[in-house]
Amino acid sequence: MVDANQTFVIVGGGLAGAKAAETLRAEGFTGRVILVCDERDHPYERPPLSKGYLLGKEARDSVFVHERAWYAQAKVELHLGQPAVHIDRDDKAVHLGDGTTVRYDKLLLATGAEPRRLDIPGTDLAGVHHLRRLAHAERLRGVLASLGRDNGHLVIAGAGWIGLEIAAAARGYGAEVTVVEPEQTPLFAVLGPEVGRLFADLHSDHGVRFHFGARLTEIVGQDGLVLAVRTDDGDEHLAHDVLAAIGAAPRAALAESAGLALVDREHGGGIAVDASLRTSDPDIYAAGDVAAVQHPLYDSRLRVEHWANALNGGPAAARAMLGQDTTYARVPYFFSDQYDVGLEFSGWAPQGSYDQVVLRGDVTKREFIAFWLADGQVLAGMNVNVWDVTEPIQALIRERARPDLTRLADPTVPLTELTGPTR
Repeated sequence: MVDANQTFVIVGGGLAGAKAAETLRAEGFTGRVILVCDERDHPYERPPLSKGYLLGKEARDSVFVHERAWYAQAKVELHLGQPAVHIDRDDKAVHLGDGTTVRYDKLLLATGAEPRRLDIPGTDLAGVHHLRRLAHAERLRGVLASLGRDNGHLVIAGAGWIGLEIAAAARGYGAEVTVVEPEQTPLFAVLGPEVGRLFADLHSDHGVRFHFGARLTEIVGQDGLVLAVRTDDGDEHLAHDVLAAIGAAPRAALAESAGLALVDREHGGGIAVDASLRTSDPDIYAAGDVAAVQHPLYDSRLRVEHWANALNGGPAAARAMLGQDTTYARVPYFFSDQYDVGLEFSGWAPQGSYDQVVLRGDVTKREFIAFWLADGQVLAGMNVNVWDVTEPIQALIRERARPDLTRLADPTVPLTELTGPTR
C-alpha cells in the first residue's frame, strides 16, 4: 500500500520522467511528487530536435510533454535548472546543486544520456556542435540556415540515426554535407551492411558525401572558426561547422556515486534494473536511456536509447513504484524520418546476433520491410514507407516466429498469417 504522506522523487526532466509523474497521478497517487531537472525548460521530447523542430516545421512549444501549467494543476513540484548531485541512500535524500535537499520514499532515476565527445584537437572551436538538448537544436537551426544561405559545408562525425537525420535536415536547408564514418556503411551496428547500403544510397541521391572507413583526427581552425577536418587516412575536408554524432553515454554518475549496480560499457552501460525497473536498491528505480533492463523477451539486459522506451518505461516504473505487479517487456521500437523516407524499427538484432536478412517489397522505390533472422527466427523488422504493420511485425518477434522465408518475402502474404513458431 502507498501512503498519501509519501514523497516520490523523479530525477530527470525528459519524457520518461514527465510520463512517470503523469502516471503517478493518473493511478491515484496523492502524495508529493517532485521532479528534478537540470535544464531550465520543463520536460520536452527529443525526436523533434533532429526532425520537425530542427527543420523549422514545428514550433518550439510543440516539443514539450505537457504545458507548463499542467505541473501546478497536477501538483508536481518542479525543480528546474537544478542538477541532482548526490543521493544519500541511508537518509533517503537527494541533494541538489543549490544546496537543497529533498527526501524520498521512492526515487526514480531518469537521467537519460549525453552525447559522446570527440577527443581530438580543435573541439573547442565555435563551429563544433552536439545535439541532445533543446538549446543545441535552437543553435543548430540557425547554423544550418546560415550554411544553406552561404553554400557552407557541414562535416558530420558518425553515420548513426542522429547523424543521418541531421544530414537530411542540413541538405533541406541547402548546406553541403560530408559524413565521416569508421564503418563500411551507415547504421552498421544497427542494420548491418545489407540494409545500411540502402541508406548510403538514399543520402547520396540527395547530395550527401560519405567518407567511410575513417575517423576524424583534427578539426582545423583559425581565429576560433572551423576551416577543415582531417581524418586518420590522411584526407582533409572543407568544413565551416562540425557535428559530433558518435553516440551517447548513459548519465549514470549519480547512480554510481550512490553505489547502485551498473552495467559496464562493453555491455551497453547504464543502471542495472530488473524487469520491474527496480535497481539494486529496492526503493530506487530507473527508466529511459539510462536503464539497462533485464528484458524477459530476450533473456538478456538491454539499454535502449529511443523515444518509445522513455514513453513506456516512465509509466512502467511509476506503476512499479506504486507496488503494482509490473513487468517491462515491450519490444524495442523507434522511428526515423529522412527526406521522403519514413521508417519504424522493431526488435533487437545487433551485429553478430543474426545470420540472415530478408527483404519484402520494392527496395528500388524505398517501400519495403526488412527482417533480421537467426536460425529462421525473426529478431527484428523495419518497415520503410510501408505503414500500419508495426503490430504484426512485433507479433512475429514476440512469438519467436520462424516463418517460411519465401512467404515472409512475399508482400502479397499478410504478415498476420506468418505468426507462430513455424508458418
